[in-house]
Amino acid sequence: MRKIGTKLLALFLVVALLPAIADSQDLESFEENVTEFTLDNGLKFIVVERPVAPVVSFVTHVDVGGANEPIGHTGMAHIFEHMAFKGTDYIGTTNWEEEKKVIEELDQVYQQWLQESYRPSPDSVRLEQLWTQFTELQEEAEQYVVNNEYSQIIDRNGGTGMNAGTGADLTIYYYSLPENRMELWFSLESDRFKNPVFREFYKEKEVVREERRSSVESQPLGRLIEEFLAVAYTAHPYGSPVIGWNSDITATTIEDAREFYNTYYVPSNITIAIAGDVDANEVREMAETYFGDLEEGPEAPPVYTKEPEQRGERRFSIQGQSQPILLMGYHTVAQDHPDAKALEILGSIISSGRTSRLYKRLVEDEQLALTVQAFNGYPGTKFETMFLTYALPNQGVEVDTLENAIHEEIQKVKNGELTQQELQRAKTNARANLVRSLDSNSGLAQAFAITDGQQGDWRKVFTDIEELNEVTLDDLQRVANTYFTEDNRTVGTIVNQDNEEVADAN
Repeated sequence: MRKIGTKLLALFLVVALLPAIADSQDLESFEENVTEFTLDNGLKFIVVERPVAPVVSFVTHVDVGGANEPIGHTGMAHIFEHMAFKGTDYIGTTNWEEEKKVIEELDQVYQQWLQESYRPSPDSVRLEQLWTQFTELQEEAEQYVVNNEYSQIIDRNGGTGMNAGTGADLTIYYYSLPENRMELWFSLESDRFKNPVFREFYKEKEVVREERRSSVESQPLGRLIEEFLAVAYTAHPYGSPVIGWNSDITATTIEDAREFYNTYYVPSNITIAIAGDVDANEVREMAETYFGDLEEGPEAPPVYTKEPEQRGERRFSIQGQSQPILLMGYHTVAQDHPDAKALEILGSIISSGRTSRLYKRLVEDEQLALTVQAFNGYPGTKFETMFLTYALPNQGVEVDTLENAIHEEIQKVKNGELTQQELQRAKTNARANLVRSLDSNSGLAQAFAITDGQQGDWRKVFTDIEELNEVTLDDLQRVANTYFTEDNRTVGTIVNQDNEEVADAN
């Protein structure tokens, strides 16, 4: 299990044509290989018949991520993702009825401990008693657990690539199996989402907390990104970390997680894509058999909060003994906005590859930076997002010097100094990435599930690339002048402490 990183969602959305028809690049021809249907409860399936090898890839996309979490429970989507690997009421346990009783009592005791610990004057004796009781119940519950039985079943049946990811906009679960084990997937996947067991919930919360320590608290870039989002966003939940704030991880209970599941893991909020050596009619029959009785539930609530217009540049600096880092971002638009494609192309022209403007000037010619990247779509793309520039200054180069050079290159874009050759190269690269990326069943399934789940139609996998081809130089100049303004900018840096400051800190 892992948290989706900065550009993984963008990578998932870069898709390609099936090798069998890649030369034609014709959507109508491709549609002959795709079957889509929706069960009566609202659960949607997309089936891609690709009989090139006896393997099938499965992707379950749930339209919920960090942006959907309730206040006080950041990290909930990620915690629940971990729960989905803990088995079912008959996998991963020696006696579910007894284990369930202990889990329920365990959660009640934890809630009492939590309530007491947040009182203005907590009773230390009661806290100790409750925590002792909680620890004893955890040990009792552990006696019923059969560790890793769920994953071992998949491994024994030839499964590969089992994993999951949580981002600001989504949660996905995926793996592949031999085609003659397809019904096994239907059985396992339906069971773990029909009745989640919340086995080892509090133990797994500590795993999540350790992930936070290793990826954020002990990593300079992780700390900078977390601070950057908190400064850049004042209202929208994009400002909260997907991994969750440490205190929110502590505050989350099984009851909270069950409510989250009941709210967002409803059939109408789930899209499943299956790609490989399958028959669509057989898939439909199994879908009805195994998922047809999944309770419909109310429609998942949308995110209503919108980020207000920024009224001036926001700037902060973190001092520490680490490699200096620069992050600079501008608020932009969601993926369904007409300007999104121009911003995507602009990121490619500015920083993608050795021929890009920032790379040639900052890394090769003037050697101001060790690396530089710029792209639209952080921390997500579903809502109004940010165009982010990330750079590491070379040894002896001040962060301010690097920032000024980036501003100069952005100003050139705003002045209309881009060339048709640069634009065409970016479009060609986008199409090349498209053709390369769907070389596997898993790539197909991921692209279709995410695109359909996020944008309502898997065909946007293909039509999006055509929209990129329609972007003009005038579009690039217009969006640069619209969004790349000082008042719309947030800048965050990590700078080194000098020896005197380090001595004072000690």
